[in-house]
Amino acid sequence: MNLKKIAYSILDLAIVSEGNSIQQTLHNSLALAQQAEKYSYKRYWFAEHHNSEHIGSSATSLLIGYVAENTEKIRVGSGGIMLPNHSPLIIAEQFGTLAHLYPNRIDLGLGRAPGTDPQTAQAIRSDFMQAAHSFPNEVGKIQNYFSEKNSSSKVRAAIAEGVDVPLYILGSSTDSAHLAAEKGLPYAFASHFASAHLLNALKIYRSEFQPSEFLKTPYTIAGINVIVADTDEEAKRIFTTIIRMFLGVLTGARAALQPPSDFTEEMQELLNHPALHQMLKYSFVGSKETVKKQIETFLTETNVDEVIVASSFYNNEDRIKSAQLFAEIMNEINN
Repeated sequence: MNLKKIAYSILDLAIVSEGNSIQQTLHNSLALAQQAEKYSYKRYWFAEHHNSEHIGSSATSLLIGYVAENTEKIRVGSGGIMLPNHSPLIIAEQFGTLAHLYPNRIDLGLGRAPGTDPQTAQAIRSDFMQAAHSFPNEVGKIQNYFSEKNSSSKVRAAIAEGVDVPLYILGSSTDSAHLAAEKGLPYAFASHFASAHLLNALKIYRSEFQPSEFLKTPYTIAGINVIVADTDEEAKRIFTTIIRMFLGVLTGARAALQPPSDFTEEMQELLNHPALHQMLKYSFVGSKETVKKQIETFLTETNVDEVIVASSFYNNEDRIKSAQLFAEIMNEINN
């Protein structure tokens, strides 16, 4: 078993539950973040998505400010900002501003996917494909804007210069593992939905890692789905919401989060479908005792430094309770 202490965090897409409003969904995110702070979660990240009526995390930097303003110490950031959608200068200014308002609490996770469909990506930025191919250079621009050395340049993000905003490279394949290693930056893998390349990506990142002024040794974060309840049966019932959500992603029939239902044989058959099973491979569902065993196995297999829990529940009360029980699990593992 891993002897190092494993950090634990939350990733939020602010997905709207059926019958709920976007406003209430965003308030629910804050309520979870406030509880996560009490339970010693390290960070609370929002993921950028566009052109979905059921996802409230499109204006990521605004939500980061909302949560940071109403919490005290938990780190808040992006998991991630989809950089090809944006001007690096504007992102540096936004996150530099956040870091002045909430010192030593703001993270900037950067990804290269659009977080939306091709037509919307084109609407967001007409040269999206060019920016996506230039992702390493775009990350370099962000780094320059945050550097004090950029103060003599003609183009500056003055509010960001010298400000402490750690950068994280996000990935769902092996491509970004090479980049994170080359730049000596921490690496977060989206294994909560893209499980196939996790182990290979971690191996590449660790073997190619180059120490930098930002990071001396590799630092890895893995995305996971976690549902902890009083019993295995209750956790499986809550899990049916996520199964239906991912089925909607695969079939194109996206909808608001659906209420939990009994975990029937039909539900098990859906979960056994190869595509759905692959996407939800790193889903840990059950009582505290059950999930603790699953997490210990996962940590032994991956040796990651941190896990970040993708948090999609129909009921926010279930989500908060699961977060509390998972924190108890992680404290037991770490102590």
